[in-house]
Amino acid sequence: MKPQSLISSVTILFVCFCLSPSVFGQNYKLVDDNTFLITELSTDKTYGTEKNPIKVGGDENSGPSNERRFLNALAGPNGEKISYTRKGSCCHFETPNGFMGGGLLDMYEITWPGQKKPVMLYINMYDPGELKCPVGFTLRGK
Repeated sequence: MKPQSLISSVTILFVCFCLSPSVFGQNYKLVDDNTFLITELSTDKTYGTEKNPIKVGGDENSGPSNERRFLNALAGPNGEKISYTRKGSCCHFETPNGFMGGGLLDMYEITWPGQKKPVMLYINMYDPGELKCPVGFTLRGK
């Protein structure tokens, strides 16, 4: 193979890998560029808590986008449009996918019209996992 062909092939593979929603072997489907396709409802009331965070996978570039893609798929309990605000990071944990073997969870405050109290969701942007709709939410467009 000619050096130019090899460089072109490697470049194409690199671009495809970087633009793909596949993260460390987890192949996430998209509704659009900003929204994951989530089809399953969680029955676990701890899903999305500090002890059982939502795992969206990614790296320093795709992790924050994956968090937003997940949140953009959600709606309130009666299909209300939600708003979310990142409240910071917390809760150091060990992961081979993080920086120097560790990571932090991102905390998002979720609100919707008529809600009595905001909901806090904890998201792990380093490790991939099965994406589900947390208890108390519905899926956007369903």
